[in-house]
Amino acid sequence: MSAATEILTAPRVEMPHVLREYALLADGERGVLVGPRGDFVWMCFPRWDSGAVFSSLIGGAGAYAVTPRGRFVWGGYYEPASLIWRSRWVSGDATIECREALALPSHPDQAVILRRVIALGGTARVDVVLNPRGDFGRNALRNLSQRDDGAWTAELEDTSLCWTGGQDASPHADGHGGKALTLSLTLEEGAHHDFVLVLASAGCDGEPPDPERAWRAVETEWRDRVPRLERTVGQRDARHAYAVLAGLTSASGGMVAAATTSLPERARQGRNYDYRYVWIRDQCYSGQAVAKDGPHPLMDDAVRFVTDRLLADGPTLKPAYTISAGEVPDQRQLDLAGYPGGTDSVGNWVNQQFQLDAFGEALLLFAAAADHDHLPTEGWQAAETAARVIEQRWREPHSDAGIWEIEPDAWTHSRLICAAGLRQIAQHRPGRDQASRWVSLADRIVSDTAAHALHPSGRWQRSPQDPRPDAALLLAAIRGAIPAADPRSIATLQAIATELTEDGYCYRYRPDERPLGESEGAFLVCGFWMALAYAQQGDHLRAARWFERNRAGAGPPGLFSEEFDVTQRQLRGNLPQAFVHALLLECAIAQQPAAPQ
Repeated sequence: MSAATEILTAPRVEMPHVLREYALLADGERGVLVGPRGDFVWMCFPRWDSGAVFSSLIGGAGAYAVTPRGRFVWGGYYEPASLIWRSRWVSGDATIECREALALPSHPDQAVILRRVIALGGTARVDVVLNPRGDFGRNALRNLSQRDDGAWTAELEDTSLCWTGGQDASPHADGHGGKALTLSLTLEEGAHHDFVLVLASAGCDGEPPDPERAWRAVETEWRDRVPRLERTVGQRDARHAYAVLAGLTSASGGMVAAATTSLPERARQGRNYDYRYVWIRDQCYSGQAVAKDGPHPLMDDAVRFVTDRLLADGPTLKPAYTISAGEVPDQRQLDLAGYPGGTDSVGNWVNQQFQLDAFGEALLLFAAAADHDHLPTEGWQAAETAARVIEQRWREPHSDAGIWEIEPDAWTHSRLICAAGLRQIAQHRPGRDQASRWVSLADRIVSDTAAHALHPSGRWQRSPQDPRPDAALLLAAIRGAIPAADPRSIATLQAIATELTEDGYCYRYRPDERPLGESEGAFLVCGFWMALAYAQQGDHLRAARWFERNRAGAGPPGLFSEEFDVTQRQLRGNLPQAFVHALLLECAIAQQPAAPQ
């Protein structure tokens, strides 16, 4: 290795980027968003829902940046089927990469961040700034010192820090009452330089990780975690979607809905939510998608987490939990500037809701696992619990907040998903009496719903009181509540295609009388539902068009948010949104033609 360093005089402060330019590093317990200037703008520690140590994404102080000097253009890519990211910059006289990852295997109380700067061509010159700050930027480093071996150590609230590779760095005031470490690194062509940052709740005792061993370990772990997924269309994107879902899934089995909080769905509309929690519905979507290819570990993770929550909470099942199965905290503000156009909320008022469809989705997940003989005894007990809750509560007119978590109503989608779950799980239940009861209950739910929530045109409507179409109603046929050939299924698909789509993207429903796109963005998950619905109808050309259009709605790193601004071609909402990646994976499998018999 050939390297030279010089001291910078002050840390730089960067502005936010558009969401499509951020990449994700993740190890299941927490994640990092890294921008095109090599800037870490978001990371919570020790867990997804903890306070952030890098929070400039929403206006907090603190940074960890590796940025080329002078003028450059940015690119980047993930190494195949992994969350090992390579930022690539081309300047006037050099081509530089920064290889970065959260080390694996992960630990709930320790994060190891690997960054390797590589001079691919020419002489690389990069500026480095390290300035983690606790509690969303409020708390500065304490007891910053350098050991005899050159490693820097410090404390940050209840967290210890150790940084190697920055032995020539110098501390400078960060402008927020604390100190940042800064340096400038020069590498000759062909050389590389490693930085290893360790954050630990239990102290950073012992030798720092060896970079070479750490890189080999993370490479091996990703090879083992992501299956080949050979029976897919767009295999690279399908495997990347699986890697994203794996990166969002903790050792507890819980998968957070997204890595971030407060990224606005619409500018200055007050729709800024904290998605750093495990939504039961999203977890079920992930498990069902994975099961379409095989009994891979993410399916078992989903079954384990949902089973535990149903057995523990039964009829009081919450729509969302922390990854340690705790209660989601109440929503509060942080007094930060927020991402431009948004605010700075943490916590989520979903903790006060009841969502009936979660019980139907749980049954669909359990049925998918049973297809592979991967539903343990506890899973069957949880299935019985879910079926009992559906039987007890499906008639309640004003308790269900529904899939979109809005005002309670007798939502059609929730009821039909419960019917679908009952039908699917009944196919696997030994013992005719119980299976027959479940099918009979599904029949009653569908019949009652048809009597009260069928639009005069013959399609499903959102609720008995709400005649609008809703893209979620596509799931009635997709998941098997009623046949795809049923006239209600066909009429619903036609109405959604006519009333809720624009330029190959689909909106969830019309919130008001404004044109599509003015009140909210298209929902990418709805576009993938359209692909599944057309495939189910045998219209494989339209299915392929919907799949290809919506999987193109990602940024260069291949990450999807919840919404897509069709006019501006920009991502909206928290990043990355797990259920969009789950439905991309399911569609990639569904698009693959069946092998000839």
